[in-house]
Amino acid sequence: MKEKTKILVVDDEESHRIMLRAVLKDEGYEVAEAADGSEAVHAIEQEPFDLVLLDVRMKTMDGIEALNEIRKISPLIPVLIMTAYASVKTAVEALKAGAFDYLTKPLDIEELKILIEKALELYHLREENLTLKERLGDRFDFSKIIGKSRKMRELFDTLSLVAPTDATILILGESGTGKELVANAIHHNSLRKNQPFIKVSCAALPETLLESELFGHEK
Repeated sequence: MKEKTKILVVDDEESHRIMLRAVLKDEGYEVAEAADGSEAVHAIEQEPFDLVLLDVRMKTMDGIEALNEIRKISPLIPVLIMTAYASVKTAVEALKAGAFDYLTKPLDIEELKILIEKALELYHLREENLTLKERLGDRFDFSKIIGKSRKMRELFDTLSLVAPTDATILILGESGTGKELVANAIHHNSLRKNQPFIKVSCAALPETLLESELFGHEK
């Protein structure tokens, strides 16, 4: 059974928390509550949440301070800031601190629902991207290239030396010997590992095209 999306509502006004809990539960979300920023930080330290609704003005720890602490614990979790004191300065401060968006009280419930959906969509996308990067990292780690012979050890040493550089690298070998795997490993361990890696099969290109590129269309 799929777990429900869990939202933490942080507000020192109990009546506002009750209202939000009712609205969010009607939308199918699981809801937890905190009465101030310090309670919110403690809750996030104890269990994972998918989203946080965070009031700005609270007595013990305000929303901006709590947001900064939440970011240290869970950098990816989306946080929606709420306040009854509409202020461009506060909005900018919240967004700079990493808030997903900014809402003013009294809340527009339809707007709230839309923002929650957008924030959760982004959150899940970021999680998927992070997981994919970790999987790619495992796949193209040098240690995943099988081989313990002297020649393979020499290859690993060479890869470790050239990967961090800007040198042009020519990889030679018969078909099926793992040239693409080596290229992927070099890219993953390079300074450009977070940039796109575009592969072109020279075997699929016409010989005349390669000649024109190499020799500048000389006759």
